[in-house]
Amino acid sequence: MVRVRAADLGISLAEYIRRLVDQDLSQPSRNTDRSLVFDLGSSGRTDIASEKSRMIAEAIAARKRRGSDSS
Repeated sequence: MVRVRAADLGISLAEYIRRLVDQDLSQPSRNTDRSLVFDLGSSGRTDIASEKSRMIAEAIAARKRRGSDSS
């Protein structure tokens, strides 16, 4: 596809690629709102990072209860 496009323009593949790079680098960089990426998994209910100690303690206690229930 790239070779065909270069041929359609009457230029070499190398020149076509140089033009693409020039075009890409000449465009101003975009400031993207990072929260669009980092908030993708947010449930809005809990924050695992700040509550991990409590969650681990609950899991250990539940496992101990299960262990003592089977004796």
